[in-house]
Amino acid sequence: MVIFPSQVTLFIFVLSLAFVLGQVSYTVPEEMAKGSLIGNLAHDLGLQIKRLTSGKARIFTRDSDAYFELNRETGVLLVKEKIDREALCKKTTPCALQFQIILENPMEFYSVTVQITDINDNAPKFEKDEIDFRISESAVTGAKFALERAVDLDVGINDLKSYTLKPTQNFALKLHNNPDGNKNLEMVLQKPLDREKQEKINLVLTAVDGGEPQMSGTMLVVITVLDVNDNAPVFTQQLYRASVIENSPQGTIVTAVTASDADEGSNSKIRYSIRNTLDDVRKTADSGVIHAVRSFDYEQIKDFQFCIKAQDGGSPPLSSNVTVKMIIQDQNDNPPQVLYPVQTGGSMVAEMVCRTTDSRKSDNKFGQAVNQNLLIMDPSSTGTMQRIHSEKNILDEPDSPLEVRHQYN
Repeated sequence: MVIFPSQVTLFIFVLSLAFVLGQVSYTVPEEMAKGSLIGNLAHDLGLQIKRLTSGKARIFTRDSDAYFELNRETGVLLVKEKIDREALCKKTTPCALQFQIILENPMEFYSVTVQITDINDNAPKFEKDEIDFRISESAVTGAKFALERAVDLDVGINDLKSYTLKPTQNFALKLHNNPDGNKNLEMVLQKPLDREKQEKINLVLTAVDGGEPQMSGTMLVVITVLDVNDNAPVFTQQLYRASVIENSPQGTIVTAVTASDADEGSNSKIRYSIRNTLDDVRKTADSGVIHAVRSFDYEQIKDFQFCIKAQDGGSPPLSSNVTVKMIIQDQNDNPPQVLYPVQTGGSMVAEMVCRTTDSRKSDNKFGQAVNQNLLIMDPSSTGTMQRIHSEKNILDEPDSPLEVRHQYN
């Protein structure tokens, strides 16, 4: 279609005249229900109801007719669909919709502006429900860790106002204002961490807006405390006492030592070694079990001691020492010896004494040396021996621990 200059001029002239006919503005909150009254448009524009009807009054806009409707019979402007300010304008302020009311015969234009105000219908929200940190227990106080900010779709007083971080035993929250008005959040270490006391720390970061009533959003901050090798192995006893029966075969298990390390991973893996020993015993490096490498003779060695070292796998490694005292238990492995008398003339009395090289009380029925004259030798050439005590025939006992002493008369 060809538009002549005179027609273009006329159209612009008509629009110019229309805009001077009248304009009105309204302010309403978002989320008004469908059918809610915005204003009496006919009254506010000074129009007769029958003019709205005869002029076929209607809303002219590209998209605002989706939100508003005009009742020609009453002249009022109504909400056609609920308005979400955040969906319509996001963070832009002010948020307003503009449209025209068009009447025909003659054609007239009226300008209408509806400003949408914010209500506190959005709580602050973090992008993630949970954020994880892995922090070494060797981290120094004052160390800073950046936190994510929350977002509040509302504006003005209903926007995000403050943050809290709880509990506050180890960390404090620090905020920095940016030129764009946003805040940067940092978690600052206030107290040294100790993995052995607390391996997991759960904090709650809360964002609060300024609306009435206030709304808030939270994010869980999970801190895993990483281990450093700050604990040496600890033995279950300060001194170990063990015993082994003499003549036990090589390889006999004599005892076992146990240590524990409060650290984790390689820092808690323990290996054992024996120190200051004369190759009498050996250990199992991982288990702490101690074996005899030879048999022992009580009559030669009754006890000895050695040192066990427990060392962890940290870098650098930490270690502890403990003393093991080994007692050799006597076994009845030595028979009594009888020293036969040699006659040099005259009578000889054989004096029997309770004595043995073994040490156990079970090997010595008398408990102390007891002298008892049992026999007397006739100095005649026949060498006859006569019993002079018949109360107890000690020599008749097969396991009698006796020793013969010579006494000449």
